[in-house]
Amino acid sequence: MKISVSSRSRVDLIDVTGEVEKNLKIKEGIVVVYTPHTTCGLFINEYDSGLKKDIVKLLEKLVPQGAGWAHDPEEGNADSHMRSILLGHSVVVPVDNGKLQLGTWQSIFFAELFGPRTREVIIKEIKG
Repeated sequence: MKISVSSRSRVDLIDVTGEVEKNLKIKEGIVVVYTPHTTCGLFINEYDSGLKKDIVKLLEKLVPQGAGWAHDPEEGNADSHMRSILLGHSVVVPVDNGKLQLGTWQSIFFAELFGPRTREVIIKEIKG
């Protein structure tokens, strides 16, 4: 199954938890959430506006845009590629009784790193 995610800015963190859970068909097992794009990422953390700003600030500090990266003359997005490496492209979440087994404060984040764009997220369920 696939869902579409639209970002509003170059770097945008979007909560996709509800959309993933809404589309679950299995009662027990695991779900793999994956993005097939090289300038995006997925991760699990608390969905808090202050924390979102901190995550973006951390990514900008670790991998600054326009820092003379070798790939920049091609598309100007080397920072986006490297940030996606740090975040990863998938998360795996257990499913129990048809519900994602996330912690109280956990959400699944889709990280757009070279937007705004509309992207694809693939959801693969493995029955357990």
